[in-house]
Amino acid sequence: MPRPSHITSLAITRLAVGGSAFATPRLAGSAFGLDAEANPQAPYLARLFGVRDAALGIGILTSTGDARRQWLMIGVGCDAADALAGLAGGRAGYLPKATSAVVTAVALSAVVMGVLALREAG
Repeated sequence: MPRPSHITSLAITRLAVGGSAFATPRLAGSAFGLDAEANPQAPYLARLFGVRDAALGIGILTSTGDARRQWLMIGVGCDAADALAGLAGGRAGYLPKATSAVVTAVALSAVVMGVLALREAG
């Protein structure tokens, strides 16, 4: 069985993470170390993130050529912004240090996946 491409792996990961954040926002938030019980608005924010990630995954899977490269670049930009937000949250103290580290690491790994997918896309 052939190994999935970086592009396909990234898109499927985005759909899985986005879908789970939208469908089960409290569970998804707790997986990242966020406390939805302390912030009743957190599920709403998780769903915003979820639909964004799912849309990026769909955009990647349904496009080709330059359009696909644009979707990939937008995703890298979003993930880089997510990493900065994770760092800012830890620094400002509204995210616990461990949570800040987790969300930042996840976002940076998505940046790496996006860069690999961009290289594959040519």
